[in-house]
Amino acid sequence: MRKRVVITGLGCISPVGNNVKDTWQALLAGRSGAAPITAFDASAHKTKFAAEVKGFDPLALFGTRDARKMDRFTQFATAATLQAMEQSGLKIDDSNRDRVGILIGTGIGGIMTLLEQNEVLRERGPERVSPFLIPMMISDGAAGNIAIRVGARGPNMSIATACASGTNALGEAAEMIRRGAADVMIAGASESAIHPLAMAGMNVMTALSTRNGDPQKASRPFDKNRDGFLMGEGAGVLILESLEFAQARGAKILCEFSGYGTTDDAHHISAPAENGAGAAMSMSLALQSANLKTTGVGYINAHGTSTYLNDKSETAAIKSVFGEQAYKIPVSSTKSMTGHLLGASGALEAVISAMVIMNNILPPTINYETPDPNCDLDYVPNQSREVAPQHVMSNSFGFGGHNATLILSRFE
Repeated sequence: MRKRVVITGLGCISPVGNNVKDTWQALLAGRSGAAPITAFDASAHKTKFAAEVKGFDPLALFGTRDARKMDRFTQFATAATLQAMEQSGLKIDDSNRDRVGILIGTGIGGIMTLLEQNEVLRERGPERVSPFLIPMMISDGAAGNIAIRVGARGPNMSIATACASGTNALGEAAEMIRRGAADVMIAGASESAIHPLAMAGMNVMTALSTRNGDPQKASRPFDKNRDGFLMGEGAGVLILESLEFAQARGAKILCEFSGYGTTDDAHHISAPAENGAGAAMSMSLALQSANLKTTGVGYINAHGTSTYLNDKSETAAIKSVFGEQAYKIPVSSTKSMTGHLLGASGALEAVISAMVIMNNILPPTINYETPDPNCDLDYVPNQSREVAPQHVMSNSFGFGGHNATLILSRFE
């Protein structure tokens, strides 16, 4: 029999709250994290707004010496990890440190440090480049830094599958526990890429909303008048444990990590397959992994980016997998409020999915005003809803055709 994997801790840094409680309350209230960009002068950009993390103080959390050695994405991941560990009550010591692993995904890694130091090189010369550049910019910087801070010596790595990174990180971490490579995995993802170059790159791809006059209305997944996604940043981290290990240490179990599926479209580097075939297969594999019938899923946290192609193809994929049952399953996109955290989106949305199970409330899809004939499911429009699902599905799809799906379940 496969080892059962459970979740015992949650942590997050998001555009609507710097911990799980504040983020959850903001989502239920339908509050958007969108606002004019403060990180740089965006006046020359087509999109002048984003969903930035607000009030995050790394100096207060880590001290000046440590904070300046970490890229912002590593700071987010570390802060979310410490929150998750505190909730789980996990203590890492010589008795277990070799069986505690870390898997932190990211789509881009330390791009902020890389680009900042490139400017230093151009303006001040090679001798003035920071000696911390390389360890700060590499994608596994977060996983490595967290291991040093908490003393975990088990499997340690990063994973990069674009906007599916967070969900893949969690799924692969669960598989490590199932095969006996670790008893505990600190898993999730982090991203911080609200930078002039990244925003410009997304704009020339026409991926971002340009609703500059009303940023909080910009992210409108599944709405007919959607015009692109809202760039976000942040991190989500979960503590995954084998059921036996969690029970032996008396941990409070929040929910079960029951299913995981992952595929690739093999279709286009940035556009999803129009019929959602790869996404549908990812969902089907997750259901098989969880030994669950389609009738068991009570809520889907959609990838729901607010782009024309994604929302249309994801809707088609859901209908392909669930048939007529699709019209009975509430589906919402919390990206309507948090924006798109790129590689970290699936990790944050896993935190949200766990909170749905724990609190029996579904967060809404805000800004849903004009139905799209191609998107005709129940998107929990504009208001949270009291529902008590036994099983929750969460989807993540990324450039490169990456698809990943997880299923969280009420623990019994």
